[in-house]
Amino acid sequence: MPTHLATLTTLTADGRPHTVPVAPVLDPENGTVRILASRRSRKVRNVIASTDVAWASVCQVDGRRWCTVEGTTRVLTDHESVRDAEEVYAQRFRVPRPNLDRVVLFITVQHAMGSLS
Repeated sequence: MPTHLATLTTLTADGRPHTVPVAPVLDPENGTVRILASRRSRKVRNVIASTDVAWASVCQVDGRRWCTVEGTTRVLTDHESVRDAEEVYAQRFRVPRPNLDRVVLFITVQHAMGSLS
């Protein structure tokens, strides 16, 4: 199990927040976050169903330290993007279990905030 879990919040069709635990991989150089997900998960369906720009936020807490990133989100389904996300996930956490329905939630960070103390 990953040790650096965070929460991901997406919006449902009626605007309610949907928050779930995830194991995100941040790429600070490119300002992106990748999250492995199943194609049928609610979080993926929320992003796909967005009639406007799909926004999401990822929040992580460690004692008194916390950080939140917010950004536009899209679902990547192509084999190369999924394979690349699986590789960086494996480097950060562990090799992910096989999942033929795997996709990637790809967040382009627009805003970040947090505390170091």
